[in-house]
Amino acid sequence: MTAMKLQKLAYYSQAWNLVWDERPLYEEGIQAWANGPVIYALYDKHRGSFQVSDWQWGNSNNLDGSEKETIDAVLDAYGAYTAHELSEMTHREDPWRDARRNLPEGARSAAHITQASLHEYYHGLSN
Repeated sequence: MTAMKLQKLAYYSQAWNLVWDERPLYEEGIQAWANGPVIYALYDKHRGSFQVSDWQWGNSNNLDGSEKETIDAVLDAYGAYTAHELSEMTHREDPWRDARRNLPEGARSAAHITQASLHEYYHGLSN
């Protein structure tokens, strides 16, 4: 998959894990970049690569059953979308928009999307 799609799926996995399990899936921060949410620690691992075909830095055995269920549900719900479609989706959602405040479209930003904003917004969608 593309690195951009990986970023967006990781973002949605964090959001929904905060809603369903009331805890973060990972502790790394999420930044509101021009093309949507980016987990910088993840970006640092795939920097310079358009495609991500293998991953040496993680182990799915470290996830508990509930975390795996969240990721599977996110893949089922969002996996068919392209990276660009996922990016456009995040641009319409409050956590990314609020973090960027009134920045012009395409402007660089390292503003953080908080776990609280993710939980509040996606919890509202789940009701």
